[in-house]
Amino acid sequence: MKKFNIRKVLDGLTAASSSSSAAAASGAAQPGAPRENDAVQETLQSEHFQLCKTVRHGFPYQPSSMAFDPVQKILAVGTQTGALRLFGRAGVECFCQHESGAAVIQLQFLINEGALVSALADDSIHMWNLRQKIPAILHSLKFNRERITYCHLPFQSKWLYIGTERGNIHIVNVESFTLSGYVIMWNKAIELSTKTHPGPVVHISDNPMDEGKLLIGFECGIVVLWDLKSKKADCRYNYDEAIHSVAWHHEGKQFVCSHSDGTLTTWNIRVPAKSAQIITPHGKQPKDGKKPEPCKPILKVEYKTTRAGDPFMVLSGGLSYDTVGRRACLTVMHGKSTAVLEMDYPIVDFLTLCETPYPNDFQEPYAVMVLLEKDLVLIDLGQIGYPIFENPYPLTIHESPVTCCEYFVDCPAELIPALYSVGSRQKRQGYSKKEWPISGGNWGQGTQSYPEIIITGHADGSIKFWDASALMLQVLYKLKTAKVFEKARSKEEKANTDIVEEDPFAIQTMSWCPESRMLCVAGVSAHVLIYRFSKQEVTTEVVQLLEVRMQSEFSNGDSPDPGGEQTPTLPNPGASPSPQESEPPSQPSTGSNSSDGPRDNIACLQVRSSPLKQSPGYQVELVIQLVWVSGEPPQPITSLAINSSYGLVVFGNSNGLAVVDYLQKTLLLNMGTSELYSPSDPYHRQPRSPRKVRQSSGATCDSNDGSNTSEDRCKSPTSVKFKSRRFSKTVANDFAKMSRKISSSSEPKTDLDAKDNTFTRSRSSSVTSIDRESRESISAFHFCESYPRKMDGAVGPCLLVGTTQGTVVMVALSLPPAVDQRLQQPVGISSCGTMVTLKGGILTMALLDATGALLPPSFESWYDPNASDEEKEKSRRRRPASPPSSQEGPEAQFAVLCSEKQAKVLAMPSQTRVYKHNITESSFVLRADVVQMAGAYCIACFCANGHIMTLSLPSLRPLLDVNYLPLTDMRIARTFCFSNLGQALYLTSPTEIQRITYSQETCDNRQEMLSELFTPVETPEAPNRGFFKGLFGGGAQSLDREDLFGETGAGKASRSLAQHIPGPAGMEGMKCAASGVVGDLARARIALDERGQKLGELEDRTAAMMASADSFSKHAHDMMLKYKDKKWYQL
Repeated sequence: MKKFNIRKVLDGLTAASSSSSAAAASGAAQPGAPRENDAVQETLQSEHFQLCKTVRHGFPYQPSSMAFDPVQKILAVGTQTGALRLFGRAGVECFCQHESGAAVIQLQFLINEGALVSALADDSIHMWNLRQKIPAILHSLKFNRERITYCHLPFQSKWLYIGTERGNIHIVNVESFTLSGYVIMWNKAIELSTKTHPGPVVHISDNPMDEGKLLIGFECGIVVLWDLKSKKADCRYNYDEAIHSVAWHHEGKQFVCSHSDGTLTTWNIRVPAKSAQIITPHGKQPKDGKKPEPCKPILKVEYKTTRAGDPFMVLSGGLSYDTVGRRACLTVMHGKSTAVLEMDYPIVDFLTLCETPYPNDFQEPYAVMVLLEKDLVLIDLGQIGYPIFENPYPLTIHESPVTCCEYFVDCPAELIPALYSVGSRQKRQGYSKKEWPISGGNWGQGTQSYPEIIITGHADGSIKFWDASALMLQVLYKLKTAKVFEKARSKEEKANTDIVEEDPFAIQTMSWCPESRMLCVAGVSAHVLIYRFSKQEVTTEVVQLLEVRMQSEFSNGDSPDPGGEQTPTLPNPGASPSPQESEPPSQPSTGSNSSDGPRDNIACLQVRSSPLKQSPGYQVELVIQLVWVSGEPPQPITSLAINSSYGLVVFGNSNGLAVVDYLQKTLLLNMGTSELYSPSDPYHRQPRSPRKVRQSSGATCDSNDGSNTSEDRCKSPTSVKFKSRRFSKTVANDFAKMSRKISSSSEPKTDLDAKDNTFTRSRSSSVTSIDRESRESISAFHFCESYPRKMDGAVGPCLLVGTTQGTVVMVALSLPPAVDQRLQQPVGISSCGTMVTLKGGILTMALLDATGALLPPSFESWYDPNASDEEKEKSRRRRPASPPSSQEGPEAQFAVLCSEKQAKVLAMPSQTRVYKHNITESSFVLRADVVQMAGAYCIACFCANGHIMTLSLPSLRPLLDVNYLPLTDMRIARTFCFSNLGQALYLTSPTEIQRITYSQETCDNRQEMLSELFTPVETPEAPNRGFFKGLFGGGAQSLDREDLFGETGAGKASRSLAQHIPGPAGMEGMKCAASGVVGDLARARIALDERGQKLGELEDRTAAMMASADSFSKHAHDMMLKYKDKKWYQL
């Protein structure tokens, strides 16, 4: 029976009403015109869309516990939010989540069984089935009257020991997840003469050589060796200090305890009265023989033996109290040597990896796995100096906090190898030469073969490129933008003109052209960096710098100082437009923050003056900095775009927009937002000549000006919020408000009166913040080849400008006709007026041709800027502008415009609205992108109320509307990205990227694409007991736990103690088990067939041998008869 989907039926009804109303609006606006929806055949339907999570990358956020399966070679990490992350070989990852969200306090693998037990802080334990690609819970057990503190599952046992806060130990059958009637009560375990409660159970383990003896550690310092058969304590070991962990020697005759005073006590099991040894690894030994000074607690100790050599003792903590400020350390004691290994972050847990899973054999440790708060480190114990293994997982996303993110799907195939080749040179040296020990699982068999790249911008100014193909993630290349600037040497120097107190190099937004490999980034200090990609190393003697004055329109009339827009700062009309040929301008008297006036013409960061060595990869081409204007700090850049075909970069903020020619290194346009509305204003106030523009706009362009010393700067209290490209201005200021009203409290007032008594401008300083928020700012750009004005007959280079008030303005670009004249002739720019107005700020814009196909911006193919001129000419071929559509009719293009509230489609060149759709009334859109999907195009939107929606193009029919993820913090809004082929991602935590898909095809193929955690592996053979041990009973003693803990021997447990909850995967587990039985039967049948075939072949061979023997016998008999009566001399 086919499933009936009510949502898709409703989508169809909505689409019908939407298209009919849009068509009616189109007909009313342009009577007699052909209807565009008749011409465009849309193929996308709601059946093409389905939303689901695919994979999560990065370091587990707030880790709390871990476990390792030494046979399957699988690592499990639990977190404080109830998440489970499972890791195998590079590319094998899995994410699971406990519904309760309680912290995972302990994990235990059923070694080589494909199952995992998790214990949570809400006193529940869960059994996870890892034999399926998406692990699921088979059983759960919720304790009602006891708090779980420790769990222990012996190797190849189905009975799980659970210690509690009350000091009791309960036993659970992990197959049925039922409690045994066998209980070890705390008052039976300790001596009757003890007057105080021993505290929670902090350790449980069985004797490696005798499964019938259980070692129980209580927090107070008491350790009990419990005899399971006789149900009584064999020995009790007392120490004055609290216990944190216990570790056995593999022969089962000794164990080591770690204590809260930084000591390690070693005990012989037959001598409970006194410990065999007490050491303080990090304590100073007094000369008079007294006890060493107490140290910090040793939180965990592990004791591992080797066949040939001294045992290893690994411990965390235990440092002396006088090491204040010292980082967390792991101590490795081997023989007489003690190595103290400093870690970058606090230690959560560690495990020593050994060659054997059997606790009663020589352990042969080969590595230590250390789980830190923000990293995972593996230490090689087999090499001198204990080097670390090179980590193959993408766990460095959070190396510096992520501030913005972009996602590119189906990009040029040669990009990933090019980035990898330059990034491979950045790898650190000195890693262990051995293979990464966590090597379990198998990769998925996905059919996706298109390249995917994720770019992350970080708070320290670094940019990372990641290969995200085939549901994996691998870092390709890292770019450090802070190298372009001088480093502040002191607090006084650092705080001079910064507009942010921390992370002045943080990346705010990025624009990347994959085809030309041009990269443009904007930072929070109002700086823009333009990078080219080169495979050759180059040393830049002087970093090219362009300084731009973007002045507030509200301070034009009341600014008495000569720093305004009308005052030229470069009074040299014959100056060359190239900055390297121009003399550095002399700073006017307002170019300092002296007591005579406000700060002016000062950049927030100082570009480095020394030569810059640039490795192969991205190399800086131009630095653009916004400067202080008349005491006003530069406003953060809100939008950014680069076009390699035109050689232009455009950026905007709350003061206006600026267009820079990065080929000629000149400022072409610098105007306020309000000037865009009048076509005559740009001609009058901003002449097209780059030379005059630089004069009238007050832009200073120089190679490098080091005159802005530390004494000439001062600190501004203005704060800057991060914001990514095409993000709602509302979100950046106050995302909790679901309306366009913006609170002035989102940005502190720039009140400089308190800082400088001589600065007494009454209006600007007091109302600037409010005015800034209430006026219009630039929110989006889009380069395109379109019709600049209504009813134009030919397309040309254009720039679409979107504002926070919902206005879309068309700007025409006039490029030199010949390529060889591009560096000599200026680029002309003219505003063509408002195209249309939408509700809410503009988020994204695009152009479609008459058939509904996307018209991407033109681009220039990549060439190496440091190659020879001949090679440049061969590779530099400008991509021709998209030709006008061949469709007969007046309309040749569709302009797609999406804002925070609605989407519109205009017919070009008439600029007539043909479709309109109100996306949301009560909320607002955070991110919108025009994406390719199943061979067609659509708009994908993410709203603040958590809805993910897609609209068809050009008719704007709703195709998908799923309530997925409500906006909980700014990180999601800042990093959410849609990309082509139904892919999207966002930062779900400060350390993790969550990838999702809205494609039905990808959801259907998801099972094949995901990796497998469990692979059939034979369990290693148990250690040989040896002849004498077997004869005299010196080997490991086994225990029939079924007899002891089963219902027959121990009875039933109290029903009120714990509640059994069947997991959602219970039926699936039964199906898997059933399919496993069927598989076993099938394998047995195949084996029988093979055996029968072999037996048949053997029978045939036997028959042939018998025939051969008969023939031989016959021939022998004939020969005997022939020579029977002859004498010997007759032969």
